[in-house]
Amino acid sequence: MNTFGNIFRLTSYGESHGAAIGGVIDGCPAGIEVDMNFIQNELNRRRPGQSKITTPRKESDEVEFLSGIYDSKTTGTPIGFIIRNNNQHSSDYDNLKDIYRPSHADYTYTQKYGIRDHRGGGRSSARETIARCVGGALAKLALKQLDIEITAYTSQVGHIKLEKAYNEYDFSQIESTPVRCPDTGKAAEMISLIEEVKSKGDTIGGVITCVVTGTPVGLGEPVFGKLHAALGSAMLGINAVKGFEYGDGFDVNHRGSEVNDVFYNDNGQIKTHTNHSGGIQGGISNGQDIYFRVAFKPVATILMHQETITKEGKHTDLKARGRHDACVLPRAVPIVEAMAAMTILDYYLLSQVNKSFL
Repeated sequence: MNTFGNIFRLTSYGESHGAAIGGVIDGCPAGIEVDMNFIQNELNRRRPGQSKITTPRKESDEVEFLSGIYDSKTTGTPIGFIIRNNNQHSSDYDNLKDIYRPSHADYTYTQKYGIRDHRGGGRSSARETIARCVGGALAKLALKQLDIEITAYTSQVGHIKLEKAYNEYDFSQIESTPVRCPDTGKAAEMISLIEEVKSKGDTIGGVITCVVTGTPVGLGEPVFGKLHAALGSAMLGINAVKGFEYGDGFDVNHRGSEVNDVFYNDNGQIKTHTNHSGGIQGGISNGQDIYFRVAFKPVATILMHQETITKEGKHTDLKARGRHDACVLPRAVPIVEAMAAMTILDYYLLSQVNKSFL
């Protein structure tokens, strides 16, 4: 299960401390203008070492395309790419070779496969998500031609959260702070909290909000291919994600009379006065903004003593070494956007296949 998507498909490969991370993208439409600066910038947004609140690991994260692009355009054939790992400190993990780290995939991988790469988590490492950012960047370039735009931002870190609706914020401010929050005041509080947690060797989680604008009516495949289910699956496949909600989500303290989205005719265009549904009704996009929230747990690697057991079942304790994020949220923003972009493009292409012949 290393392939994502139905028509627009990404197959990724590689481990955190292997030679490279890479992938193959199949089903990308031909003729998409490939902006290499844009793609590299998307990778830079995910790259470690961006600020004092992210891991100090330094990686250039430069992507090299091997196929499927000619004269700066996609050719419709498989797009192969590679990102080489250049800054590995594998010795940082030597003390973890025979130990099951709490809340990591060490135990489950060992039980499933009988072998695991302990260096940085191997295939279970979040470094694998760089391949998703490449696929997402190409999907964004395709969606741009359809006037579909995807924007994500940090809306909560620990107990500090934004209280306003997404459309009350200036998205141009998202990249102005290291935490990628459009409210500069709240961003400063979030940064202080992350720094405090980091100084203690601990970690903290939070929430990322994502907004998709310009989505046409009709994306989604009932009954088992609902658009919100596809988005939820895409988000829950990201490392450290623990929850997904769209529209009003778990805000259920309302009556139907309060949250039904009433239709009206706007000069021949059907719209709704409100958008409690989050742009999706009956599993199909209704043309309004799609918005959802993704909950991330605190990073499992903490620089503190913990009790655990070895693979032989003996009790022991450990203290992780190395370079780790105290909060994954800032670097996860482009990953959320990438997975959303690939999902929306995939379902747009599906909608073209399933159009009525009449």
